[in-house]
Amino acid sequence: MTSHLDEPLLRGKDEEEEKLQDDEVFNDVEEQRLLPRCSTGGASFYSNGSASFWRSCLNLSNVISGIGMLSVPYALAQGGWLSLVLFAMVGAICFYSGKLVDRCMRADRSVRSYPDIGHLAFGAVGRTAIGVIMYTELYLVAISFLILEGDNLDKLLPGTTVELLGYQLHGKQLFVLLAAAVILPTTWLKNLGKLAYVSAVGLIASMALTASLVWAGVAENGFRTGGGNLLNLSGLPSALSLYFVCFAGHGVFPTVYTSMKRSRDFPKVLLISSVLCSLNYTLTAVLGYMIYGDDVHAQVTLNLPTGKLYTRIAILMTLITPLAKYALVIQPITTVIEEKLKRSATTMPMPGNNGLGRVFTSTIIVITMVALACTLPFFGYLMSLIGSSLNVTVAVLFPCLCYLKIYMHRGIHRLEVAAIIGILLFGVCAAVIGTYTSLHQIIGTF
Repeated sequence: MTSHLDEPLLRGKDEEEEKLQDDEVFNDVEEQRLLPRCSTGGASFYSNGSASFWRSCLNLSNVISGIGMLSVPYALAQGGWLSLVLFAMVGAICFYSGKLVDRCMRADRSVRSYPDIGHLAFGAVGRTAIGVIMYTELYLVAISFLILEGDNLDKLLPGTTVELLGYQLHGKQLFVLLAAAVILPTTWLKNLGKLAYVSAVGLIASMALTASLVWAGVAENGFRTGGGNLLNLSGLPSALSLYFVCFAGHGVFPTVYTSMKRSRDFPKVLLISSVLCSLNYTLTAVLGYMIYGDDVHAQVTLNLPTGKLYTRIAILMTLITPLAKYALVIQPITTVIEEKLKRSATTMPMPGNNGLGRVFTSTIIVITMVALACTLPFFGYLMSLIGSSLNVTVAVLFPCLCYLKIYMHRGIHRLEVAAIIGILLFGVCAAVIGTYTSLHQIIGTF
C-alpha cells in the first residue's frame, strides 16, 4: 500500500477530487480498523473519536476564542489603528500553520499529539522540545485564566473577606481559590463530545461580552470617530505579542483533531472557527479602542464603571469564558501526566479505569496553578510574554519546521517553501522582540 507521504501535495483539480473520493473510502475502512492509540514518550492515550463536526467547531472555536479578546483593545491602543494589518497577518499565519498541523497529523497514523509530530519530524529531541514548550505554554495560559477570574471578581465584589482555618482571605487571592473550586470538576471530563456543551456556553459568553461593550459605548462614553494613534512603533511589539495570544491554540489542535469522528474534516472546522473568532476579535478591539482610547486597560472590563448593569454582565461573561475553556487547555497536560504515572505504578500506584487517576492528576495540577496565580499579578504583561515567546513558537515555528522536515523530501512547491521560510523569519523576529519587551515591562514593575 502506498504511503500518503509518497503522494505530491499539489495536484490538478481533477486529480484532487479523485484523491478526496479515494480518501473517503480508505478512511472509512481504516477508522473502523485502527485503534486510536498514541505513544507519547512512554505515555499512551485513547481517543474516543466521538465529537461530531459541529461539536468540534464549538470546541475549536472555544480554544481559539477566549481571554485574548479582553486584551485586543489594549493591543490596538498599543500599536495604533494600522496595527490591525498586523492582526490580519497574524490571523492568516496562524490559520495556515493550523493547516500544517493537520497535514503533519495525517502524515502518519501513529501521530496523535503535538509531541508525536515532533518525534515524527526530529525524533526524540523533537518530542522533548515540543513537549516542554507546549506544556509550559498551556500551563501559563491556564494560570492567566485564574488571574483573570481573581481580578474581575474582585472588581465585581470589592472588599469581600472570608476567614478560613484561621486565615483571612480577601481580594484577588480569595476569588482565585473560588474560581479554581468551580473550574476543577470540568477538568475531570475526558470526552470532548461532552465538553462541546461547555464550549458552547463559553462562545455565548464571548459574544455577550462584545454586546456589553456596545452597551457601554451607547450608554456611557460614546464612540470616538476620530483621534487615536494611527501607528505607535514603540507599542508594536506588545501589540504583536497580544495578537498571537488571540489565535494561538495550536497546542490543543491535535486533541480536537483526535476527538473527531471524521478527522479529515478538521480543515473545515479550523476555517469556520478562525473566521468566527476573527470577526468577534476585530469587533471587540475596534469597539474597546473607540470607547476608551489610549486609556484602555490590559483587561478592557477593568475600564467599565463599577455598579452598572452592563459592567456586571460583562464581568460575568468574562468569568464564564475561562470556566468553559480551562478544561480544554489543560487536558493535554493532564493526559500525559496521568499516563506517565500509570506506567510508574510500581512507585506510585494509580487507578486505571475508574477515573480516579484523572481526578487526582487534575486536582494536583490545579492546586499548583492556584499557588502561582496568587503571586503573578501582571495579567497584561504575562499575556504579552506568553504570546511573544511560547505562542509564537508553538503556533508558528514548530508547525513550519516539522512540516518542512516531514514533507520536504516528498516534494513541496517552491512557492510554498518560500512562504514558509518568510513565516519563520517573521515568527523569529516577533518572538525575540516581543519577549525582550515583555520581560522589560515585567522587571520594571518590581
